[in-house]
This record gives sequence, C-alpha cells and structure tokens, in this order.
Amino acid sequence: MFGIGPLTRASNSARWAGVDVGARKGFDAAVIDGSGLVAGPERFTHVDELVAWLARGRPRVVAVDSPRSPAPDGELSRRDERDLVKGKVCGIRYTPDRARLAANRGYHAWIFNGFSLYGALADAERSAGWRAIECFPTATWSRIGGPRGTRSRARWSREVLEGCGPRGTPPRMNQDARDAIGAAITAQMFDEEKTESFGDIVVPRWRRM
Repeated sequence: MFGIGPLTRASNSARWAGVDVGARKGFDAAVIDGSGLVAGPERFTHVDELVAWLARGRPRVVAVDSPRSPAPDGELSRRDERDLVKGKVCGIRYTPDRARLAANRGYHAWIFNGFSLYGALADAERSAGWRAIECFPTATWSRIGGPRGTRSRARWSREVLEGCGPRGTPPRMNQDARDAIGAAITAQMFDEEKTESFGDIVVPRWRRM
C-alpha cells in the first residue's frame, strides 16, 4: 500500500480526524495517524457525542466536510467555492446566504448540522488542543487520485483509498465513511503543509497520478 506519505513536521504519535456531515444520518468520523486508521469510520447522531469521541482520539486537526459559513448576505455562493471551481480542482455545490439557507432548512439541514459542529469544535478547542478546518473530499480524491473520469463516485474513491489510503482501511464501506477518511487525510496533509486553501476550503496540493 502506497500510504499517504511520510510524516514531516508531525511526530509519529500525531493523529488527525475527518468528519463527513449529513442531515438526518448525522456524522461519520475517522481518525488516522502516520501508520494508518486509528478509529472509525463510525457514525454519530449527536454533535456532543461526536466531539467527545474525537477528544478521546486526540487529533491535532479535525477536517470537516461541510461549509464553515454561509455566503455573504444577498449572494448565492461563497467566493471560496467559486475560486475552487475556477482553479479547476473540481465542481462543488454552492452555499447561499443565511436567509436562503433558512428558507429551505430541510434541504440544507446538513449545512446547519455543520455549523453546529464547528461551534462545538471551537468551544472544545482549548481543552482538546485541535484545529478545525473545512475540507471537501471530492477535491481530495481529485488531487491525490486524479480525475474521476467515467467511474462512479464509489468506485473512484474506493480505488484512491486502495492505492494511497491509510493502512487498515476496511475493504467495504459506504461513501460517507470513505469521505470521512478522505477528510482525515486532508487534515494530515494540512498539518504537514501539503495543502492549499481556497478561502476556508483546504485541499491537497499534489497528485498521486
């Protein structure tokens, strides 16, 4: 297995976490270290339950697959998202302003769940010692595994993990679990200064292929 690269500034005991945010399903989370998968992927319904689990995992960075903020008032997207698309990293679903989010809260429930998670991570930051960042696993798969092409998202992300994912990754997972691991990979690469940022959105800056 290729692995996700040797540790540089981080020690061998360092850990990184990733969270995929959903609506009714809640959150999928995973923790990795320099050797492989440490914990998860595991699903959580409540933010406090997830944050307590993350605290036990002691990650240096928590990467969250969810918008960190709404678009400015009166706008239909964030500049971060537009820049990601202009940079030809990948496509992304745009996040409108708070009023439009609230007007269709059912559809955007996952975004509000993400806001709640960011708030809880910030509240626990001093005691837990982590840093929370925004990520987008589709961009992660694109950067470390190459373009999706005609493959399904499931096959694409599975093949990327098989080729360069952390050791100990389960052979059978759903997409949310794979995206949680992809987020954790992004967290590690951010800690090792191997990423670039489009505003708040952090993506790996190199390709494997």
